[in-house]
Amino acid sequence: MKRFFLLALFAALCVSAIVLFNTLMHRPGEHNPIKEVVVAVDEDKISRHMAQAIQFQTVSHQSQPLDSSQFEGFINWTKQAYPVVYAQLEVRRLGAYTLLLKWKGSEPQLQPILLTAHYDVVPVIPGSENLWRYPPFAGAIADGAVWGRGALDDKSAVVSMLEAATLLLEQGYQPQRSVYFSFGHDEEVGGMAGAGSVVDYARAQGLNFLWSLDEGSFLLENMIPGVEQLLGIINVAEKGSLTLQIVAKAAGGHSSMPPTSTAVGILAQAISALEATPVPGGLEGLAAQMFDTASRYMPFGPRLLFANQWLFKGLIEDNLSQSTFMNAMIRTTTAPTMLSASSKVNVLPIEAVATVNFRLHPRDSVEDIVAHVNSVLASEQVEVRVPAGGGRAASVISATDGPGYLHISQSVREIKPSAVLTPGVMIAASDTRHYGKIADNSYRFNPMVVSQRDIATFHGTNERITIANLVLATQIYSRIIENGAKP
Repeated sequence: MKRFFLLALFAALCVSAIVLFNTLMHRPGEHNPIKEVVVAVDEDKISRHMAQAIQFQTVSHQSQPLDSSQFEGFINWTKQAYPVVYAQLEVRRLGAYTLLLKWKGSEPQLQPILLTAHYDVVPVIPGSENLWRYPPFAGAIADGAVWGRGALDDKSAVVSMLEAATLLLEQGYQPQRSVYFSFGHDEEVGGMAGAGSVVDYARAQGLNFLWSLDEGSFLLENMIPGVEQLLGIINVAEKGSLTLQIVAKAAGGHSSMPPTSTAVGILAQAISALEATPVPGGLEGLAAQMFDTASRYMPFGPRLLFANQWLFKGLIEDNLSQSTFMNAMIRTTTAPTMLSASSKVNVLPIEAVATVNFRLHPRDSVEDIVAHVNSVLASEQVEVRVPAGGGRAASVISATDGPGYLHISQSVREIKPSAVLTPGVMIAASDTRHYGKIADNSYRFNPMVVSQRDIATFHGTNERITIANLVLATQIYSRIIENGAKP
């Protein structure tokens, strides 16, 4: 017994020594020193332009035609606000309202690069207008920010890119590699007419880009507990999407004589089962790489856990799953979004239908998710309907050692030297689902600082962009253009 106790104590000491050693070694890596670059930006002009851009109600509705006067108005406004751009770049309209700009390089044999954003916005939720601090399309400038729908998603990127291009043009800058800009008009409803038309045009012209940059993640501030440094996640992939209909069936009839199990009750149980049985996930691939980088800046306790995943991986994954943001990083998510059943209050439906949206992690295929749902809901009373055309798989993963990722990273560090940069996966969707077809590698990143308090304003109430962020984005985009346009 004594010998067993001594062996157990020895083993515990060995494990403790390994855990401590791994934790001490789990620290930030060395970076090559980089010279900080100063880019002067007129913050009054850029905030004024941002406010004007918001005032155009370029709303994309899912089932209503767009207001052509607002989209024409926005395009005409860009001509007036950025005359230098229109004078020196080739500007083409595609898909009715999407703008494709070409800044011809001095060495046209070099493969071009593509910077993209979109200027359409989602509708304001009817009845929520009075909850806005300032009217959603007034473009109010107050409290160090510009307020209104599209401020973060994604007119700020359009404005910042145009400001950066203007800044460089006024300095007489000439890129060696051609630089293209695409500003889509229908990203919020899939981008088929906008970004899709750019893809068709590029293919017809034999254009293929070295890399593209679209909206994506941000410079995150205090978004990961314990990480005080700005964490810039440059997304090198994005999740896919699959929408299924879960159909529960039962006998109909009059609501005065309900059976033990109704279609609505069966459907409720099915949805509860799906939510209680999430798609298996885990800390691997891009998520593992991101947390490996971020955890090196955490306090000793959480750093100990991440440094010793051989011992604590299950505990880490359980904790990450409790956060909506972190959970979305490590698995395919399940989101019931729509319900329908009887058309009359006193009629029992023979079918009750739930629409469930899944955002596919790169590890999962459409077939994997359909199989998972069928296994969870195995019942003669429940049918899983897959829409025509199926879903969309996650994108391919772009290189983190290629020129695009390196130039974007360098540009951020030239303006924000203390920022910590890491690759990641975009949990939503972007127009890069289209642009990725004409680029060797595709990245998704907005060079702006975002904190937890900003997240709820995306597609929500009181959307705003700080003037400091507009300045920062203009500075970084200008560096991305200069660095990216080199041979």
